[in-house]
Amino acid sequence: MRARGYRLGRKRVERLMRAEGLKAMLPKRFRRTTEAAHDLPVAENQLDRRFDVGQRDQVWSTDITYVRTHEGWLYLAVVMDLWSRRIIGWSMAPHMRTELVDGALSMALGNRRPRSGVLHHSDRGSQYASFAYQRKLQEAGMQCSMSRRGECYDNAVVESFFGTLKRELVYRHSWPTRQCARRAIHEYIEVFYNRRRRHSYLGYVSPAEFEKQSLAAEAA
Repeated sequence: MRARGYRLGRKRVERLMRAEGLKAMLPKRFRRTTEAAHDLPVAENQLDRRFDVGQRDQVWSTDITYVRTHEGWLYLAVVMDLWSRRIIGWSMAPHMRTELVDGALSMALGNRRPRSGVLHHSDRGSQYASFAYQRKLQEAGMQCSMSRRGECYDNAVVESFFGTLKRELVYRHSWPTRQCARRAIHEYIEVFYNRRRRHSYLGYVSPAEFEKQSLAAEAA
């Protein structure tokens, strides 16, 4: 509303919402997707909840969530650039094997082509600790950081994105097939979230607009 030239405060918004019968959607119960019961090596938490990042492709954060469909679970892995909160890579599959997270990382690397030294943060799940995934991080010149055991807040920004995705899209519909959910999530991420949805952390502009403005300011 402010971007369109309207001057209004929170109390007026609350009053107008009550008049229209609008209510905020609350998050549902958390369901853990981390498979941490393994003997694979884990990395130290180098990120340590320092979520305010000053440069593009300095810190990437990744995680997995799930969507219930009538055919069964559909799992979604995403990679986020913490600088702009943009989802730069994502992958969906009916399983949580390493191929799921590998697909999201491959998309992120293809989209950004970063220099070496990017800090890659994840939980301690077996998918991220696997030898194949760790080899891919090494080949890309990335540093590995992992959350502490049982500390979901160590990856709070991506968890917040998943909560937003589910409140605004997933919980509002019934998904008869995985393909139906896949198409909707694809559109939500690429068309709405990255390019149109205003983010409070970014000064109420979209991740794509934030990147555009920041890169233009650097060039000037």
